[in-house]
Amino acid sequence: MSAAPPKPTASPVPVRPASPSAVAPPRPHPRFGFNNPKIRLKVNNLSHPGALIFFNTTNPVHVLSNAVTQVLQTLYVPGDADRNIPPTRSVTLVLRSMPGVAYTTGTDLDDDHKEIHLSLDYIANVTSDPPSRRPDEIAGVLVHEMVHCYQWNAYGTAPGGLIEGIADFVRLRVGLSPPHWKKESGGDWDAGYQHTGYFLDWLEGKFGEGSVHKVNQALKNRKYDEARFWKGLFGKDVGRLWEEYTRQLEKEKSKPGTGSEGIEGKDDEDEGVLVERDIDLKADEDHGTARRSPPSYLI
Repeated sequence: MSAAPPKPTASPVPVRPASPSAVAPPRPHPRFGFNNPKIRLKVNNLSHPGALIFFNTTNPVHVLSNAVTQVLQTLYVPGDADRNIPPTRSVTLVLRSMPGVAYTTGTDLDDDHKEIHLSLDYIANVTSDPPSRRPDEIAGVLVHEMVHCYQWNAYGTAPGGLIEGIADFVRLRVGLSPPHWKKESGGDWDAGYQHTGYFLDWLEGKFGEGSVHKVNQALKNRKYDEARFWKGLFGKDVGRLWEEYTRQLEKEKSKPGTGSEGIEGKDDEDEGVLVERDIDLKADEDHGTARRSPPSYLI
């Protein structure tokens, strides 16, 4: 005869807090941060020598995520509401064979989705001397292009040289300027690229940290009016500011023992300097951010 099955044991009743009014400790407030876009990658030819160099020297997720952070931390400040930052939702890096270096554009479907096209031919041919500079050169180009995903452009009316100068200003500030860049004491302030980038860096030093942040924000909700724009920000027209900057460079050149390293006149030509040409800046009706058709380049 089998033994009788054991009787089920009742589960203990959970103990309730002694005081029903007890409150859980407050949860820590989340730290302020920028919203990161989705990062995508498209490679047209994995066997291209430039693709092999890219993947041997660069972690695409790391370099693109860093570029987003560096751009947002340079052009914006904690406290900027989302509405003050262009609503870029995704950035796709397209590696393909093409002339030139790189360009950035919005997609035809939605300008909140950006594409950065980077030349595999450039990676293979131009970044090879010295090979140790390849990671920094690739990262620097991507930071420059990432700026175009997040800057304002006064509904397409801002000078192209200012747009490109802001991009190279950011590249300069994050420590990715190439060795051939030089400060130029002549020419026009809006010649663009490092020429204008160094001028903006001087403004940042003269008028205080965040000056270029103010320049970018002033391009958000209005069309560009040169006289009102610069006087409203710095109390002087841009021509006068440029004269002060060039005088400062001339003083630096004339100091005994300093020489002219890193500073030169506009008439001096840099061999191997890459210059974008024929940039078509189109206003986005909703956001006023830059859409750029593919430019041609001069090496």
